[in-house]
This record gives sequence, structure tokens and C-alpha cells, in this order.
Amino acid sequence: MLNRPRFFGACPPRRWSALPMAPLATFALAVAAVAVAVAGPVALPRPAAAQDNSRSNAESRPKGFKVLQDRVTHRGREVVGIYGQVSEPSQPGMWRVQVWEELDDRVTVATDKIGCSVTAPLRITGTARRLIIRELNPGGVITPANRLDHLMWWAVCVPEQAGRDPATLGPVARQLGYSGRLPEREQVVLGPGR
Repeated sequence: MLNRPRFFGACPPRRWSALPMAPLATFALAVAAVAVAVAGPVALPRPAAAQDNSRSNAESRPKGFKVLQDRVTHRGREVVGIYGQVSEPSQPGMWRVQVWEELDDRVTVATDKIGCSVTAPLRITGTARRLIIRELNPGGVITPANRLDHLMWWAVCVPEQAGRDPATLGPVARQLGYSGRLPEREQVVLGPGR
């Protein structure tokens, strides 16, 4: 037998379900719309890169800067360039170069090494924890994955070709002694962990 509470006199209390959510959401949106209409348009501050009184990244670029890549990506406008090219005295044909990567809101600078040897052209890049060695094939196939490596290689090893599309430089590479048939490889060397 079930035990049910009995009520005498007044009507039994109703068990109300939660208020329907659709009318509540509609009411909240209406209140927000009225608040915006009363307050008027809201002026949001512009990002620092767009403010008139800040220096643009182009004005901050160092002397001798060469633009290698200027494109619009999902992160905004991206400019990559190099400057400060210095030869490595202990390694003939190896150059140290500063790589400048500029986005709308920040600039990063890294030091890379570029090898101009006919037998082993390469780019060495990376971070404190990981070293990336990319063996290149000047005059070979250019893809989105290796385009920046080749742009840097041409700008450092053959400066008069800086900024030109590396896919069109096959004949120049062969005149310089590069076969265009070297295998392209990438090797990642991990540094000590902390």
C-alpha cells in the first residue's frame, strides 16, 4: 500500500516544474536589447597595433632587413625576413642569420644557420629544446612545406636572388653547380630535458 500525504481543507499544493527555458531566454534577450538601445553604441578600444600613436612593425625593422615572405594568414598579416648575416669562421660556407617573424601584435627573432655547400645545402633552426636540421635541394621541387627554407637559402647564399620565387630558380641553381636532385630531409634533435 502506498503512503500518500492527505490534504484537508485547501487544495493540495501543485508541483510546479521548472519554468520553461524558451520564454526565459527570450525575456533575457529582450532586456539585453533594451539595455544596448538605451546605452547607445559602445566604442571598443582598438588593438595596440592599429593605434595611431604606436610605431608600426615596419618602422622597427633593423638595418639590412630583407623581406622574404609577406602574406595574410589566419593569425593576421605575417612578414618574415632576415638581417644580420655573419659567416661562421670555423665552418666555410655556413652563415648565421637573424630571422624576424612579424605578426600584427608581436615580433619574434631567432638565429638560424644556413649552409651554402654544393654537396650539403641546409638550414638549421629550432628552439632551446629542439634543433631542426633541414637538408635542402636548391633547384628542386618547392612546396608550401619547404618554401620558407628555400627563400632563406637563396637570400643568404645567392643574395641577388633574394625575394624571388624559388620555384623559378632551377636554371640558376644548375648554373651554380646544384643538381636539383638532392634528397630533402628533416632531422629533429632533442635537447636535454629539465
